[in-house]
Amino acid sequence: MTGEEIRKKVVKIAALLVVTAVVLCAGYMAIVLNWSYSKGDRIGYVQKFSEKGWLCKTWEGELQMLPVPGAVPEKFIFSVRDKAMIGKINSTLGKKISLTYEQHIGVPTTCFGESQYYAVDAKALE
Repeated sequence: MTGEEIRKKVVKIAALLVVTAVVLCAGYMAIVLNWSYSKGDRIGYVQKFSEKGWLCKTWEGELQMLPVPGAVPEKFIFSVRDKAMIGKINSTLGKKISLTYEQHIGVPTTCFGESQYYAVDAKALE
């Protein structure tokens, strides 16, 4: 084999490795963002809801959950990916709400949200 043939083979292998890595990363992200580990509902009052981030702007919120008498109040931190949910949550500020969420474990970056809990629905209860 000549030096030129070896160089072409190395370039082909490197390109194949890069394409394989990109496909694997894209597949992993698709699975992590579309498959939820758990789902549920939390009831309380949204006490904080804001857009955060320098480069990746995400909407983050805190739900003050209603405690059982004698228990310490608890905060539920959540993120919002869906633009329609932003308006829905903003319209329920100051009201008792039921927040439906999905938990996505393993999201490798905070560009999709700082929390692993993503709000998928919000209903005012008052």
